[in-house]
Amino acid sequence: MPSSRTGGRPPVQRQAARPAAPRPPRDNPLLRFYTRAHRAWDRPLTAYYLILGGSLLITVLGLVMVYSASQIKALQMSLPGSYFFRKQLLAAVLGGALLLLASRMPVKLHRALAYPILAGAVFLMALVQVPGIGMSVNGNQNWISVGGPFQLQPSEFGKLALVLWGADLLARKQDKKLLTQWKHMLVPLVPVAFLVLGLIMLGGDMGTAIILTAILFGLLWLAGAPTRLFVGVLAVAAVIGVVLIRSSANRMARLACLGATEPQSGPVDCWQAVHGIYALASGGIFGSGLGASVEKWGQLPEAHTDFIFAVTGEELGLAGTLSVLALFAALGYAGIRVAGRTEDPFVRYAAGGVTTWITAQAVVNMGAVLGLLPIAGVPLPLFSYGGSALLPTMFAIGLLIAFARDDPAARAALAMRQPRFGRKRGVGVSGSVRSPRRWNTMRRRVSTRSSGER
Repeated sequence: MPSSRTGGRPPVQRQAARPAAPRPPRDNPLLRFYTRAHRAWDRPLTAYYLILGGSLLITVLGLVMVYSASQIKALQMSLPGSYFFRKQLLAAVLGGALLLLASRMPVKLHRALAYPILAGAVFLMALVQVPGIGMSVNGNQNWISVGGPFQLQPSEFGKLALVLWGADLLARKQDKKLLTQWKHMLVPLVPVAFLVLGLIMLGGDMGTAIILTAILFGLLWLAGAPTRLFVGVLAVAAVIGVVLIRSSANRMARLACLGATEPQSGPVDCWQAVHGIYALASGGIFGSGLGASVEKWGQLPEAHTDFIFAVTGEELGLAGTLSVLALFAALGYAGIRVAGRTEDPFVRYAAGGVTTWITAQAVVNMGAVLGLLPIAGVPLPLFSYGGSALLPTMFAIGLLIAFARDDPAARAALAMRQPRFGRKRGVGVSGSVRSPRRWNTMRRRVSTRSSGER
């Protein structure tokens, strides 16, 4: 009998071929970039780094532009070309010390300083009106001479005082469940704010009064003021503003320069507003170059203070102005994020007040330079020349940094990043050799096997 080829074994049945696995869809690079950016944006330390980095970048760029925009003004006054820059640099160094101090202070100490700062600011603002002590600059009686070329504007410290005192007041009332009644929400916050506004308006400083009004509205909004109450306070403030504007020919002239394209628009002189537009228009996309501005040669008044944004647009172009705008937008977003993620009412009100202050002042300044708003005479925060404006603003930035560090998730992340320095290698009490502690970093620790291989 013939033998089979398989040697009597049953034939091996072949398994059916598996269907090919479907290829994974191609990874969209834009989607991958968006996912990574969203994860990085949502990290606990995002607000901390945005506030710290954004404020430092604005300050450094402001120092560069102050040096560029103030050289001609200093030479016209028979002063060294770096005169205003050196004064601003000194103010920035002092402001940096205040920022570091405020960022390291506990929240309880900030609350304890609210009343002394408010009392000191009110006293100095009242002292401005005393003949022989107060000084008039550009028609505004809001300055005090502190010796030599240095002057102090107490109204700038009034912004910081209103933020701290208002935040502490509303936080204490919220703890006692009193903010549900409109009288506790308004009294004494609104009367004290009107007192500060009155002292400022005695000197004729309408621009600072606008910023203080914005801070007051921001605090009321964060406190949960009902719409009718909010609209009522806004209506009263609008009526007072209209009366103050119509009672001053200078303010009426500034209002009439909105949208002007010629320096002499009828009976009103719109020289500053129009030349600010000329500076921005001649900058183009990348500007004429750092230090190459034409308008700062006597054509544009206040080139290093209120209209430094126009010189920035002329020398750095659209790219430079958009960069400044992006830095302020990032700073505002970080402040809103700090205020929205905290459980402490004082932190929420103070962070919201500081964010409202800096954002509103930046919008008013840039809007005036662009011809969209009347010229209010307020500096660009952290950017324009002026130590009186820079010092309280940097202290306020230190507040935001302290609040961002105080978040539990941010505190844990900072603790992970900070190295722990151990003792040096030496002999311990029992005679054993101690090894120094390793750096506590965010890297993954690689476990060592018993054989010595990794």
